[in-house]
Amino acid sequence: MNLDDNLLRGIYAYGFERPSAIQQRAIVPVLKGHDVIAQAQSDRHLLDLDLQKIDVSIPKTQALVLAPTRELAQQIKMVMENLGEFRKVKVHPCIGGTRISDDQKAFSEGAHIVVGTPGRVFDMMNREIFDPSSIRIFALDEADEMLSRGFKDQIHNVFLKLPTEVQVVLLSATMPQEVLEVTTQFMRDPVRILVKRDELTLEGIKQFYISVEREDFKYDTLADLYETVSITQAVIFCNTRRKVDFLTEKLRQAAFTVSAMHGDMEQGQRETIMKEFRSGSSRILITTDLLARGIDVQQVSLVINYDLPTNRENYIHRIGRGGRFGRKGIAINFVTAEDVPVMQEIEQYYNTQIDEMPGNIASLF
Repeated sequence: MNLDDNLLRGIYAYGFERPSAIQQRAIVPVLKGHDVIAQAQSDRHLLDLDLQKIDVSIPKTQALVLAPTRELAQQIKMVMENLGEFRKVKVHPCIGGTRISDDQKAFSEGAHIVVGTPGRVFDMMNREIFDPSSIRIFALDEADEMLSRGFKDQIHNVFLKLPTEVQVVLLSATMPQEVLEVTTQFMRDPVRILVKRDELTLEGIKQFYISVEREDFKYDTLADLYETVSITQAVIFCNTRRKVDFLTEKLRQAAFTVSAMHGDMEQGQRETIMKEFRSGSSRILITTDLLARGIDVQQVSLVINYDLPTNRENYIHRIGRGGRFGRKGIAINFVTAEDVPVMQEIEQYYNTQIDEMPGNIASLF
């Protein structure tokens, strides 16, 4: 692939030994300068190709990566810094909830790569703190989320400020048709590396359901499950912030060590919680779909959908939190009578089967 020696040193030092299937197909087109649409379940390390294209002797921003959440932007920044360590690439996270003076300092010192959320990045461009004139590559992570929801206008505004010949790379686990249609507005003859939808279910992740008679029986079911399985780490997804708070409170009263996270929290608080969970000092993380996309926590082996997701696309993003990097994972869905049609729709959509949870679940870990 003709990767830079120092970039390879960073890749090996980070623990990657061989490219994944999507990297094998996408790295060369990206390096050749093509616009690329890459669909991959759990592979944001294509973004790290920006590192290869950076001329570190120029103290200007040459790559811009946008992500839908601050946590994901922070994580991409962290991985890029690790992989780019031997190339001396400066990576700056441009996200809400942080001091504008930090952004001013990073831009004046010449951040080579900016990883940010759309609102903050556009704000910095508008204030003329961020000069986008040297950007050569523009990457959108979780592109389906970014282009089909409230970010669309912000991304359009950012794009209008970029040089006309900028290379565009889109990454996402799901690429609905309407998103592919939007891309025609700002991509030039992109190389499309798409996975068939029925190939999307993550290999290595066993999917089960537990029938729960009523919503208010879910908590007891969860408590019972914890009696039988002593898990390294688990993420529990709820559909509302209120449910996250309720469940956190109940589990803490029952002497479980849990962390909770949702979009109402301050940025500093969110960062502390993610740090605790990554370090393993907290074993259970209860969250809304804020975390469904793109957060890699190596040790997670169990994902519990306390509520089935309201958006079937988010199912694959949620269960993809377990079983990262080829490890085995388990997803357990709590299903009430009214959830049955939703589960059947998910099975049909992904051409997959969700089995009833066996009695010997502990032996699967």
